[in-house]
Amino acid sequence: MHTLAYGSWPSPIDAALAAAHDGHPEWVGFVGDEAWWTEPRPTEGGRRTLVRRRADGTEESVLPAPWNVRSRVVEYGGQPWAGAPTGGGPLVVFVNFADQRLYRYEPGGAPQPLTPVSLVGGGLRWADPQVRPELGEVWCVLEEFTGDGPTDVRRVLAAVPLDGSAAQDRDAVRELTDDRHRFVTGPRVSPDGTRAAWLAWDHPRMPWDGTELVVAEVGDDATLAEPRTVAGGPEESIAQADWSPDGRLLYASDRTGWWNLYRDGEALCPREEEFGGALWKLGYRWFAPLDSGLIAVVHGRGSTALGLLDPETGELVDAAGPWTEFAPTLAVYGDRVVAVGASPRTAYEVVELDARTGRARVIGAPHDDPVDPAHYPEPQIRTFTGPDGREIHAHIYPPHHPACVAPDDELPPYVVWAHGGPTGHAPLVLDLAIAYFTSRGIGVAEVNYGGSTGYGREYRNRLREQWGVVDVEDCAAVALALAEEGTADRDRLAIRGGSAGGWTAAASLTTTDVYACGTIIYPILDLAGWGTGETHDFESQYLETLVGPLAEVPARYAERSPVEHADRITAPFLLLQGLDDVICPPAQCERFLARMAGRRVSHAYIAFEGEGHGFRRAETMIRALESELSLYAQVFGLNPPGVPTLELVK
Repeated sequence: MHTLAYGSWPSPIDAALAAAHDGHPEWVGFVGDEAWWTEPRPTEGGRRTLVRRRADGTEESVLPAPWNVRSRVVEYGGQPWAGAPTGGGPLVVFVNFADQRLYRYEPGGAPQPLTPVSLVGGGLRWADPQVRPELGEVWCVLEEFTGDGPTDVRRVLAAVPLDGSAAQDRDAVRELTDDRHRFVTGPRVSPDGTRAAWLAWDHPRMPWDGTELVVAEVGDDATLAEPRTVAGGPEESIAQADWSPDGRLLYASDRTGWWNLYRDGEALCPREEEFGGALWKLGYRWFAPLDSGLIAVVHGRGSTALGLLDPETGELVDAAGPWTEFAPTLAVYGDRVVAVGASPRTAYEVVELDARTGRARVIGAPHDDPVDPAHYPEPQIRTFTGPDGREIHAHIYPPHHPACVAPDDELPPYVVWAHGGPTGHAPLVLDLAIAYFTSRGIGVAEVNYGGSTGYGREYRNRLREQWGVVDVEDCAAVALALAEEGTADRDRLAIRGGSAGGWTAAASLTTTDVYACGTIIYPILDLAGWGTGETHDFESQYLETLVGPLAEVPARYAERSPVEHADRITAPFLLLQGLDDVICPPAQCERFLARMAGRRVSHAYIAFEGEGHGFRRAETMIRALESELSLYAQVFGLNPPGVPTLELVK
């Protein structure tokens, strides 16, 4: 065992390795008896490909570069593909990221466009498709820009012909609904084909605040009758809806304060845990009904499990296995359930559960340790006490190395990670970006601050009109508690986050003296600007809930915005931004840096061409991680071997 200072431990987990393992499989589905899903390709420009697992167990990537299976609906996207078996083999439709057109693909042939290109604003976009071969159509969400502004947009349910007749003709797309609601999810059609159900909501609500469950009769001519709302409302969030095999309506509602499952309005398994979540992407699935009557569910409090629920008895049996977290994507075929699971020792992989035997196994994207797992961190699930005695949930990753320890008289530096959203959640799973730091002797504390999902509506609602207060206080409380208990070095604390987490990091540097430095990634920095046209439609009125109505509390917007208080920042910082980001645009960073001019605070700003909201290219992630480590090395007095020095300017 070697005794070396924290931050100087040699690690086999370099930035390239962490980048290569960034992202995970998503959007599982069945095409007949074949399981399909999407997978990231960071080294191929960050595209996502479609993967097919044949019935014999062989696997192939069916769409080569440059095809990129990813939707831009509401900018965060959603289910980008669907398929159905035909006499000649699988028929798949998918959204291609570059042009956002729907394409038809049959193995052995080239993808053929089904939808036209629009030159108006953001064009035509599609998500959450349902292939209906019997009608010769695919039913999905259409997002159509009506002008050049980010909020000049309408969303409807639409039917796209599978024969390609709409590829050059917008009028050939059949609209199934009007645009009375600002947001809709894709339709779920009942087993007998007579009813369709979907979710809808309107500004200023976000889908975790309140949604409506809408049902309409499907006519013999495949049109939808007048829709009616059957559940949900301004203070009730329906996260997902589907139909049981016998035609009863299933949905996840948080009417009790927890997203629980209901069947025709009757609670199936009432518990103080979540059977749903925040609908950031259209098409998330936390439950899926099986032909047997059982329901596959992703559920939990904090972390999540994959289980089988008997709706008649309320009995719930979880799948055995190493997985402690499951993503909100499920598919079923017969007695087979396909999901995506991970654990603190394994990255996300495609898991199949046999509902007859209860046995689960990995069938795709299997975790393969790229280094000796002895270098992985050993996380702790902790609950801290914050202001007013409130609970704060966090995952603590102490520095860990199989062959290195620090001197007895040294405490480790720690970086507090604030997740995005802010209505998000930091899952307890293996993340090589975290291991990149912990294996070098830098601790990480992931804070699920008030406002996070996974702990019920009351915990989520703590952030209402308190963004920039509760999140900042909770992160600081965890950091200071670690220092006070002797886990972390009080003088070597940092904060980092992306998107809403970038906001929390920047706000923390302007309102507290807890941190010696910070990493701010594609952040929100100017509330007034962001709330008056500088972001996309989906979140354009989010601040009404997070901060308060701008017309009523304009001073609050100014008081909390880091851009208005650049003079308060004294700690060095790293600012990372994608130049193609339409959610948190570069203008926010540029305005912030202009206010920093002449302040003589050490900092670095790196802007990445071709990157949007969330870095996807391997070369970007490598530079971002190495720059972040270099910042900590310079501020904390560390000596990590082999890391390029980040140039800080004043």
